[in-house]
Amino acid sequence: MAGPLSHIRVLDLSRVLAGPWASQNLADLGAEVIKVERPGAGDDTRGWGPPWLKDAAGKDTKESAYYLSVNRNKKSVTLDISKPEGRQIVCQLAEKCQVLIENYKVGTLARYGLGYEELKRANPGLIYCSVTGFGQDGPYAPRPGYDFIFQGMGGLMSITGERDGQPGAGPQKVGIAITDVLTGMYASLAICGALTHRERTGQGQYIDCALLDTMVAFNANQIVSYFCSGRVPIRWGNAHPQVVPYEVFATSDGHLILAVGNDGQFQRFCEIAGCAKLAEEARFKTMSQRIVHRAELIPLIAEIMRTRTRHEWIEALEAATVPCGPINNMKEVFEDPQVRHRGLRVNIPHPLGGNAPVVASPMRLSGTPVEYRLAPPLLGQHNREVYVDLLGKTDADLSRLKAAEVI
Repeated sequence: MAGPLSHIRVLDLSRVLAGPWASQNLADLGAEVIKVERPGAGDDTRGWGPPWLKDAAGKDTKESAYYLSVNRNKKSVTLDISKPEGRQIVCQLAEKCQVLIENYKVGTLARYGLGYEELKRANPGLIYCSVTGFGQDGPYAPRPGYDFIFQGMGGLMSITGERDGQPGAGPQKVGIAITDVLTGMYASLAICGALTHRERTGQGQYIDCALLDTMVAFNANQIVSYFCSGRVPIRWGNAHPQVVPYEVFATSDGHLILAVGNDGQFQRFCEIAGCAKLAEEARFKTMSQRIVHRAELIPLIAEIMRTRTRHEWIEALEAATVPCGPINNMKEVFEDPQVRHRGLRVNIPHPLGGNAPVVASPMRLSGTPVEYRLAPPLLGQHNREVYVDLLGKTDADLSRLKAAEVI
C-alpha cells in the first residue's frame, strides 16, 4: 500500500542534517522528495568521509556514510540557483510541489526571488518550511550557527556532564548533532500539521523552525523545574536529580545502568542484591528519603554491584522487573536480539553496486508501513526524470543547461 504521504511532492533545498532529516522523514512516509544540489559538489555532507560507502567489490566509493544516513528515499537533481535560469527552474518545481524545505541564511532565497511570498503567488497551497539557527527574526537572526553552539546556548550542556567536584566534571555535549536531528523532527511534524490544514482549506503556510528554539524546548521538565523553583538546574552526570538509585554502576566485568523508579522496585532490587534490610531502613525506604540520603546509599550499592558480572545482574534484575540495561557500543547495539528482531539495520541496493546500510525508521504504521524504495541518490541521478518527465524539458534543453553549468 502506498505511504500516507505518497500524494505529496517535496522540493528539498536543504543540506547537511536538520533539513534533510525532515525531508527523509517525509520520504519514509511515502512523499516524493526532490533534493536540489549544487552542480559538481552536491550536499556538503557528500564529502564528509571517511568512512565511505563500499561497492560490491568492497572498495571505497565517493559516497560518505554521513550522507547515506539522512538521504534515502530521495531523488537528486543538480541546479545552480545563483543563475537566473536556475532560479526559474526552482519556481517551476515549486509550482508542482506541495512542500518546500530550505535552510539558507535568513533572507537569502528572498533576495533570489524564491522566498515564500514570491512562490506562494503561483502556488497558494505551498507549505514553505525554513530551518535556520536562530529563526527569521530577532537580534541573532542573521547569524550562522552549528549544533554544538546551540547545545551550549540552549542550556543542554549546562545539565550534561559529570557533577562539579567529580573526576571529569564540566559541561559536555551530546555525542550526536542532537539539535539538528530534533529540529528536523519538529519540522517534519509541523509540515504534517500544515498538510492537514491544507487538505481542509486548500491554503499553504510558512513554517519558521529554529535550532535555538528547538534546543530550549528540548530541556522540557528541567526548564519548568527552574520556572517553578527559581533554582538553576545543575549537571548530575549519570545520576538523576529526583530518582535514586538511577545511574551507572560498575560490575565485575563492565558497567550497568540501574534505574529504580519507585519504592517497590527498590525493595525487589534489595532482595535480589542480598541486602533486603536496606529497603527497610527509614533513610532509604521511600524515594524522597533516598534522595535526601543519596550520598550514603550510592556507595553501598556501588560496592554490591561489583560482586557480580553484568550479565548476572541483568538476568536477575530483569526477572524481578527491576529496570536495568547494558551500555552498548554501536557494534553491540546491532548484535542485540531485540534490535535484530526489530530489523533496525536495513540494506538498500545502491547504484554503485553493493548495498547502502541505513538505520530503519522508528515509525511503525500498521496500514501504511515505511518502505525503503530508493538508496541515497548519486549526485544528479534523477536529472532526466525530474526535468524531462516532470517539467517537460527536452534533451536539447538539458544539453544547453549543462553547457551553461545551470545543472
